[in-house]
Amino acid sequence: MSDFEVIRNYYSQMPEKIEQARAILNRSMTLTEKILFSHLVKIKKEPKRTKSYVELQPDRVAMQDATAQMALLQFALTGRPKVAVPSTVHCDHLIQARVGKDEDLEYANEVSSEVFSFLKSASAKYGLGFWKPGAGIIHQVVLENYAFPGGMMIGTDSHTPNAGGLGMVAIGVGGADAMEVMAGLPFTIKWPGIIGVHLTGELSGWASAKDVILKVCEELTVKGGTGHIVEYFGPGASTISSTGKGTICNMGAEVGATTSLFPYDSSMDDYLRATNRSEVADIAKEYSEYLVPDAEVEANPGQYYDRIIEINLSELVPAIVGPHTPDLARPVSDLGDEARENGWPTDIQAALIGSCTNSSYEDMERASSIALQARSAGLKSKVQFMVTPGSDTIDNTIRRDGQMQIFDDIGGTVLANACGPCIGQWKRDDIDSGDVNSIVSSYNRNFSGRNDGNHQTLSFLTSPEIVTAMAIAGSLDFNPITDKLTAEDGSEFLLEPPEGDQLPENGFLFNLEGFIPPSEDSDSVDLEVSPESRRLQLLEPFVATSKKDLEDLPILVKVKGKCTTDHISPAGVWLQFRGHLDNISDNCYIGAHNSFTEEQGTAINQLDGNKGKIPKVARSYFENKQPWAVIADVNYGEGSSREHAAMSPRFLGCKAVIARSMARIAETNLKKQGVLPLIFADESSWDLLRVDDRLTIKGTDELGPNSKVTVEAKHSDGTMDTFVCNHSMDELQVEWFKAGSALNYLRSKN
Repeated sequence: MSDFEVIRNYYSQMPEKIEQARAILNRSMTLTEKILFSHLVKIKKEPKRTKSYVELQPDRVAMQDATAQMALLQFALTGRPKVAVPSTVHCDHLIQARVGKDEDLEYANEVSSEVFSFLKSASAKYGLGFWKPGAGIIHQVVLENYAFPGGMMIGTDSHTPNAGGLGMVAIGVGGADAMEVMAGLPFTIKWPGIIGVHLTGELSGWASAKDVILKVCEELTVKGGTGHIVEYFGPGASTISSTGKGTICNMGAEVGATTSLFPYDSSMDDYLRATNRSEVADIAKEYSEYLVPDAEVEANPGQYYDRIIEINLSELVPAIVGPHTPDLARPVSDLGDEARENGWPTDIQAALIGSCTNSSYEDMERASSIALQARSAGLKSKVQFMVTPGSDTIDNTIRRDGQMQIFDDIGGTVLANACGPCIGQWKRDDIDSGDVNSIVSSYNRNFSGRNDGNHQTLSFLTSPEIVTAMAIAGSLDFNPITDKLTAEDGSEFLLEPPEGDQLPENGFLFNLEGFIPPSEDSDSVDLEVSPESRRLQLLEPFVATSKKDLEDLPILVKVKGKCTTDHISPAGVWLQFRGHLDNISDNCYIGAHNSFTEEQGTAINQLDGNKGKIPKVARSYFENKQPWAVIADVNYGEGSSREHAAMSPRFLGCKAVIARSMARIAETNLKKQGVLPLIFADESSWDLLRVDDRLTIKGTDELGPNSKVTVEAKHSDGTMDTFVCNHSMDELQVEWFKAGSALNYLRSKN
């Protein structure tokens, strides 16, 4: 399962590579540097943080079912017969929460059988491991089976950094990155900066690992980690369980970090042994000096990290963040007053625990200890209460050990071992569209409309134990540390703080029935894609952009404010079209707020002057062979790794996205698909642009590292403004653009 030979070979060459790096750096090394240098294709000179592009060789690739479709459709065009590195597909996104686990799985297997069959056949044909629907959420399954200290992986999901809980550099990427690595090419990325988070003290009472990352989100905000790896260190790090570390690293995606990780310690050794990987535990212990930062780094961190955040775990109190953004934080005790001040409903409509962020055995133990107190007092959840185990292993184990029964006894609904409401896969029938309501969850992301498609749902994120307590109380205005509940007999009582084991006393109850290992005989396997399919579509290579294509571009949308991947290419009901580029492009920018119309999802068609839905206007331009551009605000494309947020605009004729700033994965995905990602040299240039402008982009003939691009904006009154844009493309990425996409460039080299 864990590809032990690959791991042993990696560890055997790690000391030599680290010594080569030491000779170049002539100083002590952080853990991040040790792992990255050990995966560099060539060690020549010290890369410049946040500046130099480097080529890395990941140990493995993991893909979830929604993004794997496009990744494998692209891989099919490479001509490679087999993947070059260990790779897996995990069916976790296409399972909608409707009634409960069994019914929802049956429904998913019925409505998405075509997609699952394609992924299964592609996995068999190209030599990937395949995890069936219901086997578990990708990140929990990776942690249980594949992650190892000091390793490196990429995954087609933004929460891939979850594997940092086992000391792995795990980076979320788009499908084109995965395709290239599976094809045997290196993974190209800017050498990251490093943010150090120094942990002291120890968590106690109601404080949990979730509160550590919510504190980091508050400190760094949704863009403060961009271009950096967050490395945790200090005596407090070893007091947190491996799965707690995973929670922290998982949500590092919310600050824009490339990834997050912890140094090797005994909790990782315990977890590896508990998950039947004693061989890996033994060899990791043997090489442990290479799996932690050097002592000098811990002694003088200011000399090695670009920024240091100090967190005393002993001082943390339970926090809750939201709505609509994960960096709007406050202590749980302050939420009631803030909700009343802002007119947020204090009555909770739904409470949800689990997801890839918080579905470990420890999470379920602590949450069930709160539920048990409610059951003992004759109480049930006052609101809809949903529980998502992270994997078959967790599901089976907590059924055996009784936690699942406790959740059931207080009125909980157990969902499939899948993403469900966390990614918008929630058939919600307790509200109407447009209803303002409050929900609480232990999930990782709470953008407007993300969980249920209703932009008026106010989503708050906190730990599973706080969610459970709030479900029992039914209100945002409940602080379990100080506020009492009324038992069935009328007596008042205070909830005791949560408690529970990090790992099951009787071991995990493993179940690998949902796993199909890589096929030994793939010659006879054909990809299952029907020409009549509405769900799947074989890809055609994009046409390269000419100089003329960059002249007189209308602006499809001038985005105002937050524009996440959920705004550009929403999930929810649209997940069904992730393998069909034409059909999914009908959701292009429907969540974006257009400053030209002061509305969400509408645009002015410059060919006829009529206002329409953005995808319809884009298709009108496409049908009339009129390329177009997008103007965006700050941190464009934050959120998930979905490359559809780049592929759909490209498919419909987008030639350039010009923003005040961009999130890392979004910018890379645009480059991969042949769209020019440009950044205003002067952010105020955003204000110059008008609804009926035509843009001409100049300087692409001289496009190269650090070159400038000039944009002329011709106004309808005959005047013109000119402004300068920067880009971050290196020489290889410029070749992608010239070829029309990274895939085109790869095919040209076959």
